[in-house]
Amino acid sequence: MAVINYEPLDSSTDVTTTTTLLYEAIPLTGTIVSGTYSDENIKNFTHGMFQAVYDYPYLSSSANHIFDLTVGYSSNSTVSGSTSVTQESKKINMYNEFAQVLLGYTGSNNTVREFEKDLNLDLTGSIRNAFFVNFSRLITKDQIKKGSFSMTIGTGSWSDPFRDAAGNAGTETLTDASASATGGTNNTIGGDYGLLYTTGSTVRGIVFYQAGIAILSTSSWDGVADFNSSSSPVYSYTTAESLASASISGSCDALRHRIQNISFNNTTEINSTIYFCRVPHNKYNYSANPTYISSSEIRVKSIASDTPISYITTIGLYSPNNELMAIAKLSEPLRKDPSNEITLRVRLDY
Repeated sequence: MAVINYEPLDSSTDVTTTTTLLYEAIPLTGTIVSGTYSDENIKNFTHGMFQAVYDYPYLSSSANHIFDLTVGYSSNSTVSGSTSVTQESKKINMYNEFAQVLLGYTGSNNTVREFEKDLNLDLTGSIRNAFFVNFSRLITKDQIKKGSFSMTIGTGSWSDPFRDAAGNAGTETLTDASASATGGTNNTIGGDYGLLYTTGSTVRGIVFYQAGIAILSTSSWDGVADFNSSSSPVYSYTTAESLASASISGSCDALRHRIQNISFNNTTEINSTIYFCRVPHNKYNYSANPTYISSSEIRVKSIASDTPISYITTIGLYSPNNELMAIAKLSEPLRKDPSNEITLRVRLDY
């Protein structure tokens, strides 16, 4: 019967851990967002609180969920309590939900925080009217890479959202270019976050990296008379009017109509445990395979005085109770004899 010898691993010298970050570029073109498939890739729900965007018609088995869109405002907003309001309680509830999940509460009376136009969350420059873009975990993975987020939006009229009245480009590109892994961000209950700036360094929103959520201020369209427009029935809303009078899905449709491009890098975090399996010169020079011996003689030796030879093909990691937990296969057999020592590096990813 073959005899198995175990080589113990010292946790202080033979085991270490590492973390590797993998990045993937995610481009989302405006044609997908605005409805490449005649809006069949846009799903509105009966509850009317948000809409989902897919890369294919959402009833297709090939469809992938990209992100959810919704709109909301603070109870302290000037929009709150407006006349001809639609879904006001739902819009306030959506704002409060995101604020509670991402920011938590503040003060002794546990009031809901508001999203701020700075990194300090000091209740100054509040974003009280906001669009919420909640990206799918399918595309953000573990988090959005800091400093990689970009969104180009149209600020022109409804009929030509990416041109201004003079026919020039009417777009704003919102980026978190000042954010990086070493600075330009802050953190709260919802994780790390950075500000979204225009090319003119005006703050237009916030992006939460681990949560995969972008909050857009409606201030980008403050000067637009027809942010939300329709010919049947006939109406033309400013941003504030759309937030008050249009449905959540109607305001989300208006935003999608003005999204030209979204891009960012997602992040996949791979945690690894590395085991250094050391094979001393005086061990593992014989094989435990019964076929290694023939008539009480080692098959790979033709002269009795020759040193024994074995070939390492597999590494087994065992528990303290000698229970096999993992197996690592070598790409090719490694020759082992008393004249050499080998250190094999085994990495377990999770």
